[in-house]
Amino acid sequence: MKKIYLILIIIGILIIGWFAIRFIIGGSEDSWIKNEKGVWVKHGFPSEIPIYVTEQQTAINCALGLYQQKKQEGIQFSSQCLGTCENYAVDIVHVPRTDEDNLVENQCSDFREGKVSEFIELDKDGSIVRIA
Repeated sequence: MKKIYLILIIIGILIIGWFAIRFIIGGSEDSWIKNEKGVWVKHGFPSEIPIYVTEQQTAINCALGLYQQKKQEGIQFSSQCLGTCENYAVDIVHVPRTDEDNLVENQCSDFREGKVSEFIELDKDGSIVRIA
């Protein structure tokens, strides 16, 4: 009988230890993570939206608005800079990427010159390809 109590106590300690490691040391599961395109997305149910997420969301909305504006102006999208939004350069790229996308003249000068440090790449249809 004492053996069973000892085993139950050991199992209880192991379970409590696992919870301590997972939730205290491992951090909250309710956070923000980047998806495969570099967009911040909710993971679980975070209670707050961090500034960096809000800034990226604002830049994405601006980039999509810039795309729509250029589209209404009749721009033919290939591989070019659309402009900047916040701290992001907004570029049109091919999917899959081609050598044309890497040409200096097709990239935003503000990014090359260090005036902005991040970029949003959209495809010809205005979908996000990558954010970095």
